[in-house]
Amino acid sequence: MPVIGFLSNFTTDQRYADAFRQGIGDFGYVEDQNVLIEYHWAEGGQYDRLRKVAADLVSRRVAVIVASPITAALAAKAATSTIPIVFAIGSDPVESGLVTSINRPGGNVTGVGFLAVALGAKRLELLRELVPKVASIAFLVNPNNTNADLQTKETKLAAVGVGLDIDIVNASSIADFDSVFTALARQRSGALIVGVDPFFISQRDHLIALAARYKVPTIFYAREFTGAGGLMSYGADLALCHRQAGVYAGRILKGGKPGDLPIMLSDKFEFVINLKTAKTLGIEVPARLLALADEVIE
Repeated sequence: MPVIGFLSNFTTDQRYADAFRQGIGDFGYVEDQNVLIEYHWAEGGQYDRLRKVAADLVSRRVAVIVASPITAALAAKAATSTIPIVFAIGSDPVESGLVTSINRPGGNVTGVGFLAVALGAKRLELLRELVPKVASIAFLVNPNNTNADLQTKETKLAAVGVGLDIDIVNASSIADFDSVFTALARQRSGALIVGVDPFFISQRDHLIALAARYKVPTIFYAREFTGAGGLMSYGADLALCHRQAGVYAGRILKGGKPGDLPIMLSDKFEFVINLKTAKTLGIEVPARLLALADEVIE
């Protein structure tokens, strides 16, 4: 049976794996019946582990490597120029150096692109509508992320456009979180936007607990946060993106060449509100936001 190497440092999330299996199922592949899938999760910022696992998958000549997000995709690309790679990333695949073209990627790499980094302005807009009286909002970013500067620049521009002060706070390790929220309390930042980073989603329970303890209204970038008790989230449907990656993996197993498969651009976004958390924080969610939400958790 062919073997698919599934390489990710998003988080150990069964939804992603289930969605991926649905995608390959469109081409008749069923795990443990006519295809094997090896799952490798590198939680948070374990980038060295990604490189080691990618090299190991290459040495064993798996049929396809599926990699998400960008750090995993880059690790896979660095490990092989022959084994097909299917990515699911929130960064620009051309600017990131994964492919040379959206329509004809060329080489051994293709995949799914979804907007994640470029949604900071929308998250700011939604958070401001929820807490319109705040004069200052903080933006949490991992300085080790390759997109940190881009995310920070976009969020600053959006804040200036609506006359808000923006405080940039950094966290690249678990030890940074407590000092970040202590600083937020000292600066009296009225709300928080959490930047896009695999490390943050792997530590979502910790971040959500701190936001609740310090009573900081917070918007995140994925449904996984609100499902775990976060206040709000706006971002790509990550499960759908993994399903689309499964579709491409299935096509490749059937003989398709990754260089001939155009990059799929996912345009489905999820806006999720956790009403239970809002009540705990003493926030009354405006009716307009409730109407806009794709999902309201009660």
